[in-house]
Amino acid sequence: MAGPTPRRVDPDVDLRVPEDRGELRAHPAVVLGVIAAGGVLGALARAGVQAAFPHPPTGFPWATFGVNVSGCLLIGALMAVVTAGRVPPLTRPFLGVGVLGGYTTFSTYVVDVRQAALAGAAGTALAYLVATLLGALAAVWVGDAAAARLLGRATGSHAHPTTPGPAGPDGARADGGPA
Repeated sequence: MAGPTPRRVDPDVDLRVPEDRGELRAHPAVVLGVIAAGGVLGALARAGVQAAFPHPPTGFPWATFGVNVSGCLLIGALMAVVTAGRVPPLTRPFLGVGVLGGYTTFSTYVVDVRQAALAGAAGTALAYLVATLLGALAAVWVGDAAAARLLGRATGSHAHPTTPGPAGPDGARADGGPA
């Protein structure tokens, strides 16, 4: 089936693009290497924050909350930049999967909720459960929107690069990115 080439979402490997499917098989060690290096850096940063701000079992885990919300903010911003196509290859695997994947810790979030509930702080557990979910979702949205706005200013366009623009008089949709 012939048609327009799909717009790349990932500068490294976009599995919707036929040529990229072979790339994934051709260089798996490089991709895994940058993910591992980024993961080490992200995990060290998270461990440092959690060590600096410990919490009692019945207290609100501010360190983990801050790590997860700030990580989601950065993931949103990174995805806006990656989607705009202004990053070199291996940026997403290193920063997105590696650094931010190692930095955020939603498994610790669940363990913290469980520990607070078992320690008799059901209110803290419920507040933390809801606040993290809502905070993480809002942070991704804010990170994406802020980065897209900044990218639009940098190029002179104020349109969001990841969403299609309004339909023109011929019914065609603008890309939303710079012309």
